[in-house]
Amino acid sequence: MNAPDGASRDYLIGIDAGHTVIKAAVFDVRGAEIGRGARPTATFSLHPRWQERDMDVVWQSAAGAIADALVDAGISGRQVAAVGIGAHGDGLYLVDADRRPVRAAILATDTRAAAYSERWNTGAVADELISITGQVPAPYSPPATLNWLRDNEPENFARAAHMLFCKDWLRLQLTGEVATDPTEAAAGFCDVRARAWSARATEICGLADAAHLLPPILDSGAIAGHVTEEAAAVTTLAVGTPVITGSHDVHAAALGIGALTPGSVSAILGTFNINQLVTTEALPSWQWQARGSLAPDRFLVMSTSPAGATAVDWVRQVTAQPSGLVADAVSAALADRDGVGVHEDDPYFLPFVYGTMLSPAIRGAFTGLGSWHGPTDLLRAGLEGVVFTHRYHLEALRGAGPIDVRPVRLSGGGTRSEEWTQLFADATGLSVQVTDAVESGARGSAMLAGVGVGLFVDVDQAARACVTVVRTQHPRADRKALLDRRYLQWSRIAAALQSAAS
Repeated sequence: MNAPDGASRDYLIGIDAGHTVIKAAVFDVRGAEIGRGARPTATFSLHPRWQERDMDVVWQSAAGAIADALVDAGISGRQVAAVGIGAHGDGLYLVDADRRPVRAAILATDTRAAAYSERWNTGAVADELISITGQVPAPYSPPATLNWLRDNEPENFARAAHMLFCKDWLRLQLTGEVATDPTEAAAGFCDVRARAWSARATEICGLADAAHLLPPILDSGAIAGHVTEEAAAVTTLAVGTPVITGSHDVHAAALGIGALTPGSVSAILGTFNINQLVTTEALPSWQWQARGSLAPDRFLVMSTSPAGATAVDWVRQVTAQPSGLVADAVSAALADRDGVGVHEDDPYFLPFVYGTMLSPAIRGAFTGLGSWHGPTDLLRAGLEGVVFTHRYHLEALRGAGPIDVRPVRLSGGGTRSEEWTQLFADATGLSVQVTDAVESGARGSAMLAGVGVGLFVDVDQAARACVTVVRTQHPRADRKALLDRRYLQWSRIAAALQSAAS
């Protein structure tokens, strides 16, 4: 593929904007990563339950990560065929008529608007919302956060001109264009089957006066704009480089590990606890979210919660261990003592320090502590608690279709530890696979960009061309009885705390 100036454009850039780090990577057309950049972007909390970050810092971090990735790859921006963007979903990135931030972004780990989502959780209202949108809005979704904003920051609500998601904000900075895609629109107000905004859903959520905020919905793989002179100056991309609409990062990650064909099951050991099954129908249910995916005939049926790998990072922080999901430390915790991982007398951890999928909601907790337990035991409990939460979600997905026909494809930082992915297999009773994707979200975004500019026919061809399985792990029969007992006890502890909270 050649640019108008004659340069050969043989590379794709994928951006993966998470809650704490924004990564950009350069890939060739076989999906091999040849360069990477990463920049932190700080999260702050002004009040309990709040999680925010500065939108300009988000863009500066993304621009720096892109420039770093090009340097690391040893190529110029003129050799990039297209840019794809994936980012954390939900949350709220508001801009005014001048396309400048109205306020700090509200993140998907923010639960200030829980009282609003609870209004829609029961009875006919919930049934109608599920039938239209495929889900009941969560506290961190736009229906809840916009209601909170109108009631608590009316001046900011009045100033807002466009409701965006994280990847939409980054694309706005790259191209000057406002839009979103079906995977993000499905977070609220969207008819999940029609892939269009629903006036009825907006009305049910009490936000008919916010309909003007909803951006155009473009296909995830459509060319949504081109790199501007201003963006080129800070990213070193070439002016005019196509930028794809992009998607919610979980959809990009599923593509990046080759788990986007109907019947595929995948899980992300990352910030959120993500578990998803690809279907050809929306399948509305209280037990999961049904969201339109990257292909027009597919949906991701997702069972999720904020109880992901960041809860393990929190355990490391409060026990004065180095923070971050360092694979060696994770592996060492699971191999402690006699190398078999979790033991009968280990403590339990409910990893709900950033929120939960349970109703009534409960917070995080350690139980079963003994005087002989130390920081490593608490870390091991954290790793087990996150995996047990995955099991909870995967069992919920059985109502949408079989989840054990093929191995579960895993992605996220947790996959760097073979011990943790083995615990995942042992605790869920499911075989798992890890692919060659180091940055699955970034690679999926780049693959989608390749589809958008015609380097791949569709997402399935992109997956066949780019993804290789490097590790398969099966559940060990000798661990089943112990982990089944511990999961049952873990579930009972959660239920007991719910009873006390109700």
